[in-house]
Amino acid sequence: MNTKAKPFLGILVAGAIATAATAQEATMNLGWSTPLESDYGVFGTKFKELVEDYTNGSVEVKLRCCGQIASEDDAFKALQLGTVDGYFISQNNVSPHWSLMDVFVLPYTFQSTEHQVIVAEGEVGDFIQERIQADTGVHLLSFGGPSYRDFFNSERPIETMADMDGLKIRVPKNEVMLATFEAFGAEPVPLAWSETPTALQTGTIDGGDNGTNVIQEMKFYEFAPYLTVLDHFAGFAPMFASDRFMSSLTDQQRDAVMRAADEAGKFHTEHMIAKIESVRGWLSTEGGMAMTRPDRADFINAAKTVQDKFASERGDNFVDLLERISAAAQ
Repeated sequence: MNTKAKPFLGILVAGAIATAATAQEATMNLGWSTPLESDYGVFGTKFKELVEDYTNGSVEVKLRCCGQIASEDDAFKALQLGTVDGYFISQNNVSPHWSLMDVFVLPYTFQSTEHQVIVAEGEVGDFIQERIQADTGVHLLSFGGPSYRDFFNSERPIETMADMDGLKIRVPKNEVMLATFEAFGAEPVPLAWSETPTALQTGTIDGGDNGTNVIQEMKFYEFAPYLTVLDHFAGFAPMFASDRFMSSLTDQQRDAVMRAADEAGKFHTEHMIAKIESVRGWLSTEGGMAMTRPDRADFINAAKTVQDKFASERGDNFVDLLERISAAAQ
C-alpha cells in the first residue's frame, strides 16, 4: 500500500465525518396558544423561514398553534422536562417558574415602547437570557416584539379608576397581576387561559386584559364592548426552547437557530410597533368597541404600591434588576 496516500485518505475520512455532523437532521415543534394567523404566528413563521435557510434544511421547524402541544400555563414545565421543543410564553406565565421574570410583569415598569426595546436588546436582556438558562435549563431564544395588555369589559366604559370597582376581571395565575387589579379596585379572578373565552361568553367574568392583538384575534370584542387603554402591563413575545432540543443540535445548527431567533425577533419588533395602534383603531371601529384612555395618575399611584410591595418581598436581586431597567430609560 502506498503510505503517501494515508494523509489524503485521512483528510477524506475527516471531511466525511464533518459533513455527516453538519448534515445531522433535527425537528423543532414550536408551539403557542393563539391562532396560526396571530402575532405569535408571524414571529414563528419568520423564525421557521430563517432557521431552515440558515441550516440548509437540516433543522425543520414545525409550527404548532392553538395549544396543540401544550397549554401556555403548562408549557414552561414541559420545556424543562424536554417534552416540548419550543413555545411562546408570556412573561406572566414564566414567573411562577422563575420569579425574577416578574420585573417585566409589574405595572408601569416601562416608560415607553422605546424603553422596552432598549431593555430587551441591551445588557438587561442578555442578563435575563443567561440567568434563566442557568437557573431553569430553559433557553430564552428571543424576547420578540413589544406589546401592551389592553383592558376590556362587558359592563361599562372606564373613565376613572373608580369605574373599575367591583368588576370581575380574569387574571392569569400570577401574583403581581392579581395584586395590581386589586389595587385598581377590581375583583380579580385567577383563571387559566384555556378557560377564559368560555368564561367571558357565559358572564362568569366581566372582562380581562390581553395583548391588543389577542383581543382582536380571539374576537373578545363580540362579548366585551368596552376597551380601555392604560398601558399598565407592557411585555414581549418571548420564545423559549428546551435544553433537550438545543443539545440535540450541532454547534453550527445551534448558532444558526440563535441567529434566526435574533433576526426574527427584530422583525417581530418592527411588526408589533407598527401594529399596536392600528389594531386599537380597528377594535374601536369595525370591532364596535367603545374605547377610552383615562387619565393614568391614579392607576400609576396604585401601581407604585404594587411595585414597592414586591420589591420588598423579592429581595436584592429583584430590586437591582428593577433599578437596571429604570436606568436603561435614561
